Amino acid sequence: MPRGMRRIRDLHDAGGALKISPETVSVTLDSRKHVSHPQFGCLSNFSCAPLFALCVFCLLCVYSSGCAARKPIADRRQPPPVEPSSTPAETADAAKRSTDVPDASATPPAVASVPKKNKPAPVPAPSGYTEEGNASWYGVPFHGRHASNGEIYDMYKLTAAHRTLPFETMVRVTNLNNGKSTVVRITDRGPFVDNRIIDLSLAAAREVESVGPGVVPVRVEVLGGVDPTAGFFTVQVGAFRERANAERLRDRLDVSYSPIFIQQYDSPDGVFYRVRVGRISGENAARQFGEQLRGREGFTPLVTRLDEGSPAGGNR
Repeated sequence: MPRGMRRIRDLHDAGGALKISPETVSVTLDSRKHVSHPQFGCLSNFSCAPLFALCVFCLLCVYSSGCAARKPIADRRQPPPVEPSSTPAETADAAKRSTDVPDASATPPAVASVPKKNKPAPVPAPSGYTEEGNASWYGVPFHGRHASNGEIYDMYKLTAAHRTLPFETMVRVTNLNNGKSTVVRITDRGPFVDNRIIDLSLAAAREVESVGPGVVPVRVEVLGGVDPTAGFFTVQVGAFRERANAERLRDRLDVSYSPIFIQQYDSPDGVFYRVRVGRISGENAARQFGEQLRGREGFTPLVTRLDEGSPAGGNR
């Protein structure tokens, strides 16, 4: 049996899955000529069977070739994005915390200040300022009196008097005999005695064990960003109990030097009148001027800082 007939029979035996009407056959035979008369008798006539089988066979070939010609077309679209990996639990918690609205009662975080543009940065103060010399201490009868910075002197606090360091400067004082040290705040002026550089409170003297000896060699180290050499200074050339003596010295020096101050100091031992010469910018220049006075006039110069509100440099 021809292959086409077998195909027809198989399809017919499969339950009539393929049903072709005579009208369909007539159209397929020649797409250029439409056969309008139905051929109902051909299927019953055996002589028409070969022609009918041929037509069906051609139909099947066209159908098969059409299916076979369909080749899969590569998908030129971008591949779907890869799904992100799951966020670790700790990362998710941290992200959640960073977006939470802070509690109104919580203390706001400190915000670092941003320097203004076109504003030059301040020049850092020199650090590591040290000096060595003798230290004394003072207690009664100065306890409870006004210090040079205006506050009441308390000998049980860690403070000290210095001739040139600015008020509120923090310094470390080390006893060079035993290595003991303490940190004090400068609140007063002094000592106005040659060969001494600092006067400690009673509390500070106890910490370095200098109460018994009275005077000990020390090293003074400035802490923090303070420039101890900046500002205005003067040179003390004498101190008198009689104001007339102070005035005579002032008048003699006034011929060659200016300005000259007489500063009254009410000490526990009585009133003193201090004679001070010059208003000099910078501690180094003031010390050079003091050495000139030593050489020319024979004075023992004591350089001291000129504090705000006191032209002659404090009240101690």
